[in-house]
Amino acid sequence: MGNYQHLDLEERRKLYRLITSGRSPRQAAIELGRHASTIYRELKRNQHFDNEPMFRGYFPVTAQDKAAARRTKGSKISKNAELASYVIERLIEAWSPEQIAGYLRHRHEDSLQISHETIYQFVYSPMGRNMELARLLPTGRKKRRRRYARRPRGVNIPLANTIAARPAEVASRLDFGHWEGDLIAFKLQHGTANLTSLIERRSRFTVLTSNPSRHSAGVIGGIERRLHHLPLPSGAPSRSTEAPSSRRTLDCEIRLE
Repeated sequence: MGNYQHLDLEERRKLYRLITSGRSPRQAAIELGRHASTIYRELKRNQHFDNEPMFRGYFPVTAQDKAAARRTKGSKISKNAELASYVIERLIEAWSPEQIAGYLRHRHEDSLQISHETIYQFVYSPMGRNMELARLLPTGRKKRRRRYARRPRGVNIPLANTIAARPAEVASRLDFGHWEGDLIAFKLQHGTANLTSLIERRSRFTVLTSNPSRHSAGVIGGIERRLHHLPLPSGAPSRSTEAPSSRRTLDCEIRLE
């Protein structure tokens, strides 16, 4: 999400003056030095709605209060004793936050409607931790994973393809033509380019080649281009008997660094 920051009260006051003077949200965004989507989001989320049309609209202090209330984890539940009691009772009965939110959405008035994310925030808020509500969740997880973060991934290389399982003639460095490869990837802020280093195991002859992207097709294509003119390993089939896309069998140990 980059370096996005919420508007502060002074910016909300400037936005109010710009909007009331007839500026469009995009024009207001330019004058405030903000992205247009930030201003559209601000006007949508922090509008004040009232039964009287003359009291509806965007007001800076009201917008500031609404934004602050949202940043208080589980605040909607914490401030409503009836809602908090209902959520806790359902958690005790082994309902998931998704089930509670779905039931409220279809069976109750707007004042009691909440999202499952709000319930999770309430569970992990100071009030929820004091009541040990996390143990009532279906997973019983004390600490929640970071939202939208990648799930932890283990090594998915088949055991038959690991370095420890390579043939004895390759491990002994007796024959020419067996190569080790490393993919050197830089931080994304430096672009998508990366380097492949190839080292012949016996002679230590080294080849470096740059790749325009991180895609495997480009990396493998670069290896093919650099090694195509070199002799094949001992005992390897001749090029004439192999398909163009698989003319060489490489012993590569590639890892990201």
